[in-house]
Amino acid sequence: MNRRELLKVLGIAGLAACARKSDDGEGAAKVDTGTDTTAGAAPARLADAPVGIQLYTLRDALAKETERTLAALGEIGYQEVELAGLYGLSAAAMRALLDKHGLTAPSGHIPLDQFRTNLPRTLEEAATLGHRYVVCPWLDEKDRTADGYKRLAETLNTAGERARQANMQVAYHNHEFEFAALGDQTAYDMLLAECDPQLVKMELDLFWITTAGKDPLAYFTKHPGRFPLVHVKDRAADGKMVDVGQGAMDYKNLLARASAEGGTRHFFVEHDNPADPIATARTSFAGVRAALKG
Repeated sequence: MNRRELLKVLGIAGLAACARKSDDGEGAAKVDTGTDTTAGAAPARLADAPVGIQLYTLRDALAKETERTLAALGEIGYQEVELAGLYGLSAAAMRALLDKHGLTAPSGHIPLDQFRTNLPRTLEEAATLGHRYVVCPWLDEKDRTADGYKRLAETLNTAGERARQANMQVAYHNHEFEFAALGDQTAYDMLLAECDPQLVKMELDLFWITTAGKDPLAYFTKHPGRFPLVHVKDRAADGKMVDVGQGAMDYKNLLARASAEGGTRHFFVEHDNPADPIATARTSFAGVRAALKG
């Protein structure tokens, strides 16, 4: 099952409402001050930053053995997870398991329709889970037009105001398609311009922006403080997604700049289709930890 199919299933089942939190931008009408009251202070040393993982990486294992899989992540050394479903558990039951195994869930992904139709319930259960960020992770292909992106920005801005009242922050997670040309700019640039920087942050997927041929460092410089969360997955020279530390991406520099300029506080490992999810989690944890140490 791919991410789009999973989102549809979760939306139908109602699980996504409680599970998923979820450049250049030339001519932007709004000024990004970088303020994010939910982000927290940067660690005194980047080497001490917690390492997290997006649980979509382990979706099959979690569906079969939820607690055992979470326990394994805690044993590896992960301190944070980003949710992508509750696997039949209530928000309270999931929170209890996370607490038991020394994990926190500062963010989660929810489908766009839940922002539009089920936001109060989503925020209520996000609070139970301990989320500080609710992240929109996907836009259907039929909506990838100028009008579609404007509607997306309007939805995120409205949700961002409600989330702020609940001491949470809305964010948007990218794939590759947002960096395609849309008129005289990219769709991602349009989102940066149309979304209020105080209400909507970005979770930058470093693999997909690189695959799209864009430079994440340029975005950190131009939009400081706009990227409190990043997805960390590596890219081989042939473009294949690989475990962190096994590819060609310069993560020592990327993560240092993400923290110093982008305002990143949460570094989530992810692999869309790992052959061995636990092995990937272990290898990528070591890769991120090494990169953070510099």
